[in-house]
Amino acid sequence: MSRLAILTFCAGLLIAGTAAAKPGDAAKGKEIYDKRCTWCHGADGDGAGAAKELLNPPPRDFTSGNYKIKSSSFEDMVPNDDDIYRMIRDGMPGTAMPGWSDILKEQDMWNLVAYVKTFAGYDEPPAAQVDFGKQVASSGESIAKGRKLYEEGDRCVECHGKSGKGSASKRLKGDAGERTWPRNLTKPWTFIGSSEPKDIFARLSTGIAGTEMPSFADPRSKKKLSIEERWHVANYVASLAKTGRKVDAENTVIKADKVEGDLPGTPDDARWEKSTPTTFYLVPQLIAEERFFTPSNDTLTVRALYNDKAVAMLLEWDDRTRSIPGDEAAEKLADAPIAEDGVAVQLPVAIPKGMEKPYFGMGDAKHAVNIWHWKSGTKDATESIDLANSRGFREIEKRDAAGLKANASYSDGTWKVLITRPLTTSSPDKDIQFAEGRFIPVAFAAWDGSNGEKGSKHTMTTWYWLLLKPATGTRPLVAALVVMGLLAGGLLWWARSAKPAA
Repeated sequence: MSRLAILTFCAGLLIAGTAAAKPGDAAKGKEIYDKRCTWCHGADGDGAGAAKELLNPPPRDFTSGNYKIKSSSFEDMVPNDDDIYRMIRDGMPGTAMPGWSDILKEQDMWNLVAYVKTFAGYDEPPAAQVDFGKQVASSGESIAKGRKLYEEGDRCVECHGKSGKGSASKRLKGDAGERTWPRNLTKPWTFIGSSEPKDIFARLSTGIAGTEMPSFADPRSKKKLSIEERWHVANYVASLAKTGRKVDAENTVIKADKVEGDLPGTPDDARWEKSTPTTFYLVPQLIAEERFFTPSNDTLTVRALYNDKAVAMLLEWDDRTRSIPGDEAAEKLADAPIAEDGVAVQLPVAIPKGMEKPYFGMGDAKHAVNIWHWKSGTKDATESIDLANSRGFREIEKRDAAGLKANASYSDGTWKVLITRPLTTSSPDKDIQFAEGRFIPVAFAAWDGSNGEKGSKHTMTTWYWLLLKPATGTRPLVAALVVMGLLAGGLLWWARSAKPAA
């Protein structure tokens, strides 16, 4: 191999995984922008599109020249073309900005880069880049150093919390005055610009423009970190990832194991850790008035167990604030008026025999649903669990609890709510009667009272499934043997019938 070929190969390795900047045509980019981008960012690029009031964070004002993802120095507002390209290609997690790679061709996105830059008058590349120095490999020692730096003087704890879940100790605002929420560092799929240590290092070095996330490379800051220290913190933040709670689109069934003896009586019972978790996305309620567009919570994890008397569900979700109406400290962190945190379970009154299910928005005229609604309480009232039957948003019947019980705990930015109910009740015409081995439709809703969520303003899921798994015994084995015998017999018959006549 020639020296030139070797140098070319090595250069290719250095840029692998990044977008190689290409010349863009601003005039062609304008055509795409006018068709795809004006609804949010506005015709003039000032973020004043038709959807502005429905989005939090608001659409980026390109005329300001501020960009959240930057690999140029914190002292230089101008981003690299690659930075803008990544935002267009991959989208911006935690915002309404989608990735466009499934719709736009690569050259179309480079044309958009060229046009978007014109709003801020950027026609020259940045003068300086992030100094990555020598990367520190992740190790137990590096992670321990990073944790110490993270917690030191509340450097990162003040906003992201000691657990990294964003449990707030202060109210944050963006440059436009909008309410902002610190990133939950245990959810790496929500990170702006990826959760790789190198990208985390870049965010630590540049800060995030338009937010209260500062640059830790700024020598004027009392919380400044050296290059090596930033690598340690990046490695620690990467280690916080709770990938076991990532949504798996194919995992739509909550599998409840049968246990002998009593069910867990508290959310923190160690037996829950041996159960199977299933995590679902929460989306804003946009069906009925009053519609909701600006959620703060995005996922819900559910576990379930049952015995011969009752079923128990453990609902777990990250909530940056514990909302306590009447509590002065809680109200300072909340959007007024503060309301209770809450979660609800929705189940059909009658388990469907076929594929037809009630309408997932609180049932319908032909198919009633049970709603189990837990609320966190106020300064003067304890938590509560209510039962209602619903045939749609306008036909709701509140009822006695029918044996429903709830027990909750809140710690380090996470709610855990345990709800139990007898398998059967005395009102089979009004209450679901749980049965082993049946796929039971189930849906959920959640409220963050510090985010102005109350009534129909909440997040929710569509229908999923709950399965009370039959206890392990000989019946499944016998059934499997019977099926295998029938299959073997069928294959033998087919082989004989397919044999040509002599």
